[in-house]
Amino acid sequence: MHTPLVVLGGGPGGYAAAFLAADLGFEVTLVEAEPRLGGTCLLRGCIPSKALLHVAKVLSEARELADWGVEFAPPTIRIEAVRARKEKVVSTLSSGLKQLAARRKVNVIQATGTFENSHTLRLQRPDGAFEALTFDHCILATGSRPAKIPAFDIGSPRIMDSTGALDLVDIPKSLLVVGGGYIGLEMGTVYAELGSQVSVVELTNGLLPGADRDLVKPLHARSEKLFSSIYLDTKVASLADKGNAVEVKFQNATSGEERVEQFERVLVSVGRRPNSNGLGLENTQVKIDSKGFVETDEQQRTADSHIFAIGDVAGEPMLAHKASHQGKVAVEALHGGPAAFAPLAIPAVVFTDPEIAWAGLTEEQARREQRDVEVVRYPWAASGRAQSLGRTEGMTKFLVDPESDRVLGVGIVGAGAGELIAEGVLAIEMGCSVRDVADSIHPHPTLSETQAFVSEAYLGTATEIYRPRNERAR
Repeated sequence: MHTPLVVLGGGPGGYAAAFLAADLGFEVTLVEAEPRLGGTCLLRGCIPSKALLHVAKVLSEARELADWGVEFAPPTIRIEAVRARKEKVVSTLSSGLKQLAARRKVNVIQATGTFENSHTLRLQRPDGAFEALTFDHCILATGSRPAKIPAFDIGSPRIMDSTGALDLVDIPKSLLVVGGGYIGLEMGTVYAELGSQVSVVELTNGLLPGADRDLVKPLHARSEKLFSSIYLDTKVASLADKGNAVEVKFQNATSGEERVEQFERVLVSVGRRPNSNGLGLENTQVKIDSKGFVETDEQQRTADSHIFAIGDVAGEPMLAHKASHQGKVAVEALHGGPAAFAPLAIPAVVFTDPEIAWAGLTEEQARREQRDVEVVRYPWAASGRAQSLGRTEGMTKFLVDPESDRVLGVGIVGAGAGELIAEGVLAIEMGCSVRDVADSIHPHPTLSETQAFVSEAYLGTATEIYRPRNERAR
């Protein structure tokens, strides 16, 4: 077989690239090892986790309505029905992708592909049969997988990765989440709301390493009420299956002090690794860095002129929306357009409760790079909408260039932060000044208007809070 363009991997980056290429007139073959399109994000990542987080959110809100004088009986959770509903969401979206591929006449092949050279893929079908597919160009979109710690691989079914946690086999009485990153905290939230006693252990001295501390603080405070325990600056020295429980030995990373506890299940969530090995890339001119990422230029071209790479396999941040954008850039570059992947802001969202979202320059990054910025914050306690929701722990902050008043970074913590961050992304990409945001009329009462309010706070013209006028503001 021969195809002018092959896309290896049917996740958010892969199918976005294949669909756009077909729309632009390319003859496209999409090779995917799974029987369904969607990749990790749709099949066992973003979508199923958000479906379960919706359930967790409703349970939380129903419980908190007691503060308003509305009380419900304790819920009855039919876990098999929850699993079925989650799978229905996944199936609906995956079926939609299959139909879209067919309508665009994208040739979808279920197979595992490895490179024999820069123009040939060796495909292994599910039945074990092999065949060769030659191509003019390939877009590599093989994604990533959960990172594994060899010492934790003790062959116990009680130890899960994020994929296993989403299977929702049962609701354990006790669950230890190893890793205080976004995946661990999101899944910990789901299990805690469904009835598990959840503990979280994190090697560093704070949850969500890398995120600004002022954004994490409200989440940490709420998590202390939701989770049984949060162990910071602590490592897991060993795991042992004791039959009806997993025995965990903790060690304080500073003092070395040890203690032992038992949990029904353990979720190991310590990051992800790019799927770049085992692909035969050594048979091409593609270069891989020390972390396993495929090296690319701003048009997603690799060192091999016939191969592009996008998404998780092409570097951090490992985010579905970044992969989709890079897929479109690669196709537009192949089509001869002036495309380049050069975003000023890639939004990141942690779908915990409260949600955390940020885009552009972060305060920690500015500190590391010794950049001169002015940080301005607007507390949601001053927001009428936040007060009416009973969610006043939130905050919106801007990082502003004091010379030009341009918005360089936006951070939000609070209910629905993931829905709010898009305005911040647009402001950064458009080179908006804080006055541009402040002078744009926002609907009231909403949480979105906190981005106008924080702009006014920078200017010294805020109504709901007092901040002296910024004489430097233009």
